[in-house]
Amino acid sequence: MDELELLRTIKPLWLNRGLLALAKGASLRQDLYEQLQHFYDLLEHVVETGDPAWLDSILETWANSLTQTDLENQPGNLVKFINELQLLFLRVCRETLDESQALNLIEQITPWFNYCQQKSTQYEIQTRINYVTNQLSQIQRALEKLDRTKSDFISIAAHELKTPLTLIEGYASMLAEKHTQQNMESSDAILLNGIHNGIQRLRTIIDDMVDVSLIDNNLLQLNIQPVWLNRILKTLALELETVIVSRKLNLEIVDFPGSEIMIFADPERLIQAFRNVLTNAIKYTPDGGQIKINGRTLSGFIETTISDTGIGIAPEDQPAIFDKFGRLGNSTLHSSSKTNFKGGGPGLGLHIAKGILEAHGGAIWVESPGYDESSCPGSIFHILLPTHLEPADQKMAKLFSPLIRKTTK
Repeated sequence: MDELELLRTIKPLWLNRGLLALAKGASLRQDLYEQLQHFYDLLEHVVETGDPAWLDSILETWANSLTQTDLENQPGNLVKFINELQLLFLRVCRETLDESQALNLIEQITPWFNYCQQKSTQYEIQTRINYVTNQLSQIQRALEKLDRTKSDFISIAAHELKTPLTLIEGYASMLAEKHTQQNMESSDAILLNGIHNGIQRLRTIIDDMVDVSLIDNNLLQLNIQPVWLNRILKTLALELETVIVSRKLNLEIVDFPGSEIMIFADPERLIQAFRNVLTNAIKYTPDGGQIKINGRTLSGFIETTISDTGIGIAPEDQPAIFDKFGRLGNSTLHSSSKTNFKGGGPGLGLHIAKGILEAHGGAIWVESPGYDESSCPGSIFHILLPTHLEPADQKMAKLFSPLIRKTTK
């Protein structure tokens, strides 16, 4: 009796044993019986033709049928199932056939079961890869939806807050004017001044929210004009002089190569971006610390560095600080001031700075050894701006042509 006949002889017993051993519920038995019968039929084709590829289709089907629980647990579920089928086959051979027939059939069939194990491993790995990829895609879509929701909330909130804020500001101005005409008492003046300061603080936050919405929706428009970085930095030094003195900080601005070059950019937006980065350095540098602005020229770019002797930034926080609402994870909220040491805030400044710089075709990143309030390792922010020596708009190029010719001489 040849191997194929022996294989067909033990088939009914193998199917029954497999059904009893592997089916966990009555509702599964019919489907499992059909699956086992199909597998055995394909195994007969393999023995008859010598081509194990007959088994690929059912092995791939089984791999694709693995449940979420199977895929989330330890790998090897399908290989384990194939091993159980092989063990059943060995037992049935020994119980049904004489010793020589059993050994001969086992010897002939074992390579095909080994093939099944190898193929099962490949199919299961691919199925797990597809599952994880799909899970990651779902997570990515959920994060994108969450980010859109945050952007929509910021946009709607900023729009809705503007109207009542304008009303409050208007009525406060009317009240201040009325009291001025009636020789306002000092206590009333203090109260009105507090209202005015609160309005200005709230307007700044709303303006930041509007800018975030513009950046996130790629709607930020630049008013391109001639710009000199050294003038922007000197303007900010004068603007923040009171804060620098009150915090006993030392701000050093180096007249670095490239800072005197006239480039074309949006001066107001660049002042906003540099202000956000500089106030961030002030906020996280203890009183009496050092802040230094330096830079250099690169091929097609001007690099500005803002370094400080502050508390530093942990490596895991460095990418996140440029996200919306990103703040130092280990810092404690001391106040809502933009310039007090470790003062709080909505965490929009660096995100806005990044959006403005990228809208110019530039970039921003940070380097820091780590976070430590005792040793204060400091941080270095790198700001990269392209050296556009002429505006892209032809009308503007014509308008500023005398200045361009004077600069390039």
